[in-house]
Amino acid sequence: MTKGIDMTFDKRTEEFLENLLVTPSPTGFEKAGQQVWLDYLKPVADVIETDAYGSAAARLEVHPKAITVMLEAHCDEIGMIVQYIDESGFVYVNRVGGSDPGIARARKVFIHSRDGIVSGVIGSTAIHLQDRENNKLPKWTDLFIDIGASSREEALGMIRVGDPVTIAEQFEYMSDELITGRALDNRLGGFAVARVIELLCERRDELNVNVIALNAVQEEVGGFGARMMAYRYDPDVAVVTDVTHATDTPGINHKQHGLVKLGKGPVINHGGANHPVVLSHFENVAMKMGMQLQREASGSRTGTDTDSIFYQKRGIPSGLVSLPLRYMHSPVELASLSDVEQLTDFLVEVVLAMEKNQSFSLFD
Repeated sequence: MTKGIDMTFDKRTEEFLENLLVTPSPTGFEKAGQQVWLDYLKPVADVIETDAYGSAAARLEVHPKAITVMLEAHCDEIGMIVQYIDESGFVYVNRVGGSDPGIARARKVFIHSRDGIVSGVIGSTAIHLQDRENNKLPKWTDLFIDIGASSREEALGMIRVGDPVTIAEQFEYMSDELITGRALDNRLGGFAVARVIELLCERRDELNVNVIALNAVQEEVGGFGARMMAYRYDPDVAVVTDVTHATDTPGINHKQHGLVKLGKGPVINHGGANHPVVLSHFENVAMKMGMQLQREASGSRTGTDTDSIFYQKRGIPSGLVSLPLRYMHSPVELASLSDVEQLTDFLVEVVLAMEKNQSFSLFD
């Protein structure tokens, strides 16, 4: 990868970001990425915890009678899973999460077997041999992976049904500010909440509330990790961070999808699960920081873990703060590190502005 960035991160933090981005964590197989996240936070958090399915949390404990804020991101990425191996050794897959078969052809992939990574390519018939009368977008059942095996038996000596598959696309710095690669959704959110814990630890004398940073599994298939852990912790307020669509590229209807710009900072979401008092807190903090927040609206669901958290038990006042991302759910997602830093700084100030007994009830 080409590196040409001048960030405020120290070497340890920079290495953490890069390790987090390159470590595959497809939904249901998140352990390796979660280990990277946990190893970074062990030296600074008061308590490190995991659950049965691999969600991970880092806690700062200020006072047992203070309210608790939970900062949440998800750690899993979209991918594929081995479904079938034919007699000639070609591998057929099904999607994991919102993977797009239309952009999968001619991609190099990694199959994560019990014995290590097996490389393969998703076959793409040469244009000379294609039936141009029937040249339509493929379905998953049309795609196959070539791992160089000549038979089903040979292939089964390398992989098995149920092995996860990821696109073999890492990340690179496009400029001093921009990075591109797969799984920026939502590895960048996990990076941000980890950094918030680290920065809050440095400013602990200003901290009035207990803090949980949660990196949850299985968001891409239904928000299950966040659901389990929100029920377990039952925080007084939740701040969720995920990516959202940067709609500043050609061909996007702003009347339908709104306008979010890359490099212009965090985005707050109105409607759906977003609690008005939490949003008011966001706005007050941004005003004091002199930060101009971007805005988007959800008529119903947000499509993030916010939807899994807000209704647990008695209801958890929740707010979504998002990071602009171009080309979501593709191997060439593109994000701004300036946005990542602004998001991190904003979340730190959001937590520090909370009072020990602050209420987020509509009627207090």
